[in-house]
Amino acid sequence: MADVDFTTIVKEEVARLQVLHPTPEDVPSCLKLFDDFLNCNVLGSQMRSLYRYGQVSVCKPKFDEVKFCFSLRSYSPEARRDAWIQRRAEWWARRRLDKSSEDVWDIRTEPLRNWPRRFEERDAGSDSLIN
Repeated sequence: MADVDFTTIVKEEVARLQVLHPTPEDVPSCLKLFDDFLNCNVLGSQMRSLYRYGQVSVCKPKFDEVKFCFSLRSYSPEARRDAWIQRRAEWWARRRLDKSSEDVWDIRTEPLRNWPRRFEERDAGSDSLIN
């Protein structure tokens, strides 16, 4: 990724989120965020996380979202939407600047040579394609 600073990415994300969430009703409610937090803690979600990633889910960020939502209860609906969009844009910006699988894997620009191997090319005594 080119050298782009955090504030530029946040601005891009704010613009994108304003299009995705044009009205205050499009922003998730505190009840929805609380449901997401509870779903993170149920046994099925924890077992799935343990199986996939080797550790239980960390649900604190979801609880922080619930607390943030409740802290906005005194705001007008439009101000609440703007605050939520700003927080979410900063979250996406941090994710974009953090490492990803694209930092590990190189994009292949041409197909592999001699792949897949034809049956005639395999060794006569081997039953597998990988030697």
